[in-house]
Amino acid sequence: MRRQFAAWLGLTPGQYSSGGKTRLGRITKAGDAYLRTMLILGARAVLAAAKAKPDSVSRWAIALEERRGYWKAVVAIAAKNARMAWAMLHLGEQFKLPA
Repeated sequence: MRRQFAAWLGLTPGQYSSGGKTRLGRITKAGDAYLRTMLILGARAVLAAAKAKPDSVSRWAIALEERRGYWKAVVAIAAKNARMAWAMLHLGEQFKLPA
């Protein structure tokens, strides 16, 4: 369900399949454009602040940016934040930084 929520927001890549081979394309941009924009802006802030923080999420974000580039890292962080928000709402728990 968490991935489906991120897909509903348009933060997952589109899939193009032919002949048994799956190709992933750009984000689909489905769903609520305003909510997706806010998640992207939040992800940019997370990535900008990550360089000064030693926690696991910040280290993951920096490594992702080095590996994949700035914008792919931003979209991945936004999708991760959307999945964490869905889990918080679904379970009715407060936010806890992932270990």
